[in-house]
Amino acid sequence: MQTLPQTLRKHWLWIIVNLGAITPLLLLIWNFYTDNLSADPVAYVTTKTGQAAIMILGLSLACTPINTVFGFRQVLTVRKSLGLYAFLYAALHLLTFVGLDYGFSLKYILADALLEKPYIIVGLAAFLILVPLAITSTKGWMKRLGRNWKRLHQLVYGAGVLAVLHYVWLVKLDLLWPIIYGSILALLLLLRVPRVRKWAASFQKKAPSKAPNVSQRKSKPMIA
Repeated sequence: MQTLPQTLRKHWLWIIVNLGAITPLLLLIWNFYTDNLSADPVAYVTTKTGQAAIMILGLSLACTPINTVFGFRQVLTVRKSLGLYAFLYAALHLLTFVGLDYGFSLKYILADALLEKPYIIVGLAAFLILVPLAITSTKGWMKRLGRNWKRLHQLVYGAGVLAVLHYVWLVKLDLLWPIIYGSILALLLLLRVPRVRKWAASFQKKAPSKAPNVSQRKSKPMIA
C-alpha cells in the first residue's frame, strides 16, 4: 500500500490538473452563495463557463503535442480528465444559455440563431461533437471501437475550431482572446501534421547513454 507522499509523487500532475480544472466551478458556487455574480448573473455564469470550457479544451488538445515536443509522457495521463472537464463546462455553458437566458424556448432560440446569432449554431455543433467523445472516453468503449476510437476522438480538433469560431462571433469586437485561442489551436493542429510532428519530436532531449563497460571502451567511444 502506497503512503501519501508516494501517492503525491506519483500522481502529482493528475492532482494539480483536477484541482485547477474544478476551481472555476468552485468559484462560481462561492460567488453564488456570496451574492457576487455581478449585475447580470446569467451573463456572468455563461461567460465564465464558456471561458473555462474553451481553455480546458485547449489544454486537453495540447497534451499530445507536449509529449511529442518535450517527451513528457506523464501529461498523457491527464488528457482524458481535461477532456471531461471541458465537456462539463460546455454543458453548463449550454444549459445556462438555453435554460436561464431563453427559458428552454426552442422557438426563440432558433429565431435568434438563424436570424441574428449564428454563433449559437456553431457553439451547439461544437458541443454535439463533444457528447460522443465524452460518452466513449472509457476503456470499455476503447475496446469496443478498436481503431475507430482514435478516429472518432480526432473530431475533438473540429470541436476546438468551432469553439474558437463561436467565441469570435460572440465577442465581435474584442478579439484579443479569441485570436490567442485560435493561434494556439492552429499551432496544435500544425503539430499534428506528420512531417511537422516528426520535426518537432527531433527536439526532444535524448537521455544520456549508459557508460560502456571496460571491454567496450576500446572499440566504442563514450557518448556525451
